[in-house]
Amino acid sequence: MKKLTIALLSGGNSSEREVSLNSGRQVYEALDKAKYNVLNYDPKSDLKQLVNDADKIDAALIILHGPNGEDGTVQGLLDLLGIPYQGAGVLGSALAMNKWVAKQLFEKAGLPVPPYIALKRGERLDTESIVQQLDLPLVVKPASAGSSVGMSLVRKAADLPAALTEAFQHGPVILVEKYIRGIEITGGVLGNDDLAALPLIEIIPDSSHDFFDYEAKYVAGVSQEICPARVEPAVTQKAQHYAVTAHKALHCRGYSRTDMIVDQNEIYVLETNTIPGMTRTSLFPQAAQKAGYSFSQLMDRLIELSLEEQ
Repeated sequence: MKKLTIALLSGGNSSEREVSLNSGRQVYEALDKAKYNVLNYDPKSDLKQLVNDADKIDAALIILHGPNGEDGTVQGLLDLLGIPYQGAGVLGSALAMNKWVAKQLFEKAGLPVPPYIALKRGERLDTESIVQQLDLPLVVKPASAGSSVGMSLVRKAADLPAALTEAFQHGPVILVEKYIRGIEITGGVLGNDDLAALPLIEIIPDSSHDFFDYEAKYVAGVSQEICPARVEPAVTQKAQHYAVTAHKALHCRGYSRTDMIVDQNEIYVLETNTIPGMTRTSLFPQAAQKAGYSFSQLMDRLIELSLEEQ
């Protein structure tokens, strides 16, 4: 069988560059070199080389996070070059990256979301009105950043202006959400037309973290992750249904991971990741392993799904 030439894209120029590079290294190690010739590209410096090599590339694995990687820009370039790739296309990537747009599509699809307000840079900010509408505590985050970058949990009204300023450092639109206290879970979806909901993962940040922030995500030992999640079977079924519904609502393909909060019997959808973290211990690979995929087999499956799209 002829080896496939795979372009592995990691790095980029977003605030999540180091996370992407780490994921890219582990994906490279996991790829079966008997099946694939793997060419590494960092979009920060190697786009010209990628364009020059396009004719010899069979498929790409996009292991990028944040703007200029997860938002449809690189996907559009690969479409122009005729290179298949795993995951959502331009539309799905752009929709999911913009949390404000994603929330509106979730609501239209009948998915519960925490009450929220969208704010634009330059608008008059009435912090007193925000607190009155949503009550405390509040979650403040950029509309188009990942890995909890620029995100704050606000418990006191006096801390809200600083949180708004921090979020605006990462984009022109931010979201202020009512904080929902509950069990943090995440649900993976794998497939193109035939979708499989993966086992849920329960996320427990340690007591020094109020939520699953950047440090809790990427520093070993800071969070406990339990798969399958310790929730009732009916909650599991509903959450997996919500993950599939969110995947479809955002026009995702290949795979996605949707983060949710369980508050008693209600489940609130927070956001969907179209390029979930891809280290061996990342959430999506953990769930895939419970479903029977080794890390290497998961990479094989993602490549298969990208070629199926072609």
